[in-house]
Order: sequence, then C-alpha cells, then structure tokens
Amino acid sequence: MNTTQQLLIEQRVTNEAKSPLVAYLLLLVLWGFGVHRMYLGRWASGIIMALMWGLGWLTAPILIGWPLLGLVSLWVIVDMFLIPGMIQEDNAVTRQRLLAEMAR
Repeated sequence: MNTTQQLLIEQRVTNEAKSPLVAYLLLLVLWGFGVHRMYLGRWASGIIMALMWGLGWLTAPILIGWPLLGLVSLWVIVDMFLIPGMIQEDNAVTRQRLLAEMAR
C-alpha cells in the first residue's frame, strides 16, 4: 500500500468518525436514555439503557425503580470516561474495513 492510499484511508476514517462533542451533548442532555450509545453504534446497550431508565421512572413512585435509576446514572457517569475509547474503537473498525476494501 502506498502513501496516497494510506492518506485516502485516513481521510475517510476522519470523515466517518463520530464527534466526541455530539456524543457528550447527547449524554448530558438525554442522560439515561442511552442515545449517546446508539449514536456511537452500540445499539443493544443503548436500548437496554433506555428500557432500564424508562422502567425505573415508571416504577419510581412505588420505590422499586430507584435502584434502576441509580444503576443507569452510574452507567452514564462511567460512559463519560469511555466515550473517547468508544470513538477510537469505532475509528479502528472503520480503518480495518477500508483496508480490507482496498485489498480486494
């Protein structure tokens, strides 16, 4: 692979990269709904987070939902530190996909 092809791949990785700013804004504004995870391509865990958040709020008046809300809130706080790694992992997957396409 020559330098031009490498530059082309890196440009495409940059163009397809998810924005950390958007991910953090989604996390802060929509908190427990898991939209930040869905934006970063982690649909299953995002949907699970949204379901837990919704179930927590539905059952909070009878005091059953508070532990769920606490768990999701803790998950969101942990995600604040994981977002950069998620974006790097997504970029690495994109780079590998583009390398495989170039090799064909």
